[in-house]
Amino acid sequence: MPESVRTPARGRRVLAAAWFLLALGGLVGTWAFNLAFMADPQGLGYLEGWFANAASSSAAVDVIVVAVAASLFMLAEGARIGWARWAWIFVPLSFAIAVAFTFPLFLAIRELALYRRERLVG
Repeated sequence: MPESVRTPARGRRVLAAAWFLLALGGLVGTWAFNLAFMADPQGLGYLEGWFANAASSSAAVDVIVVAVAASLFMLAEGARIGWARWAWIFVPLSFAIAVAFTFPLFLAIRELALYRRERLVG
């Protein structure tokens, strides 16, 4: 890869750390609200709550579209960089845990793998 296209090694590690922090924020942030909902569902089913009004419906469609796009990206990128055997794990985890957690986690792990690959190539 030409030097002008490579991400500096330190930059890859910093970016991976940022992705890991976002994954942690996504995990804690979504599950704080999920647990609060489970403690007091106010008569709504979980998915029914997603579409309780126009604002929540807009946010739900936004998250669903991003989750599907992220899933496709993780599968395609996983295959491209040789992770096809296990990249698919992120897809069901996105819907079971939160795409706000799994997508930045995938990006962090990917960044570290690219860093290691660049160090081996030299």
